[in-house]
Amino acid sequence: MSRQDFEIPLVFQHRIVFTRRAFALDNPELAELLAAGGGRRVLVLLEDAVAAAWPGLQEAIGSYIRRLDLEFCGVLLHPGGEAVKADDSLVGQLWQTIDRHHLDRHSYVLAIGGGAFLDVAGFAAATAHRGVRMVRFPTTTLSQADSGVGVKCGINAFGKKNWVGSFAVPFAVINDFDLLASQAPETNRAGLIEAVKVALVKDRSFFDWIEAHLPELGRLEFPALAYCVEHSALLHARHIASGGDPFESGSSRPLDFGHWAAHKLEALTNYQLSHAPAVAIGVALDTLYSVHSGLLAPELGERILAVLHGLGMATYHPALDWTDDSGRRPVLTGLAEFREHLGGELTVLLLSGLGTGVNVHHLDHGLLVRCIGELRNRVPVIGDQ
Repeated sequence: MSRQDFEIPLVFQHRIVFTRRAFALDNPELAELLAAGGGRRVLVLLEDAVAAAWPGLQEAIGSYIRRLDLEFCGVLLHPGGEAVKADDSLVGQLWQTIDRHHLDRHSYVLAIGGGAFLDVAGFAAATAHRGVRMVRFPTTTLSQADSGVGVKCGINAFGKKNWVGSFAVPFAVINDFDLLASQAPETNRAGLIEAVKVALVKDRSFFDWIEAHLPELGRLEFPALAYCVEHSALLHARHIASGGDPFESGSSRPLDFGHWAAHKLEALTNYQLSHAPAVAIGVALDTLYSVHSGLLAPELGERILAVLHGLGMATYHPALDWTDDSGRRPVLTGLAEFREHLGGELTVLLLSGLGTGVNVHHLDHGLLVRCIGELRNRVPVIGDQ
């Protein structure tokens, strides 16, 4: 018997473009990306809510792509939002579409929509022929600042967030800031939670900048909003590219600060509580836990909560206090599910400073309940769903 070990290097290009009016005929960004990659065909998947917000978008897409040396398979509208992640029905439809148009690994799927829509479209593209090229066009602050520039995609199953999915580096991500106007102002403000989160775990100076520019961000003034989204996206992408664990084979997930509770709250409320406000509550909870466990100075915790409230983000939902027939709080089972989703040892990142995290492997349920009680007594509060 003998054994030989081989090391297979994983080399990917992660292309991210920041632009406006991506489908304007005088904007070369997309044309240059597709020309550099070669390819055969282009299919565009467009979230219907985005199409409704931009009545001329389908025609603009068609005019742009027909100029290229690629076969244009058209623009197909599909619903978005968390509901499309509830099962694999849309994934199945997209597989059929990819097969019907004879898309292959040298073809492109352009997906334009919010984070949930990109998750489903990305999973379908990643698993068709083991990978059709995906170009993402995130249309929300949440997806432009975080998930849209990541390497994960998937759908929900068994009452759990993202249980079915894959890691798939997109061929490219195009953050078109103009598309953010397809979202309601409160949705755009809520999506900035991922910028706050990555600042807390990666970049104190960025947190200081957010804190100093709360009025402009609250009014969604373009220069501040664009800088905030772009800097957040770059911090997320740099962690993926240089953090040493792009496909999460280890136990540490620093970019998931506040997410163990967020994912559980989404499921408990049947996704009536969407991802961004759920993450704001999770960040607030883990911030208070960091304070009360002695890791984070209380004054820093107050600054963090003030930023969340300054952006209009609630930090409590009644689901935190729901109990089952045995008197247990279902939200706390989110810790076990968080560990199971990744595998290995439970590892939760807490804060020891602004921009500085520390991994812990146990959270005290009694202390969590105390922190929940403190959040309950603060405002603003999301009403019972």
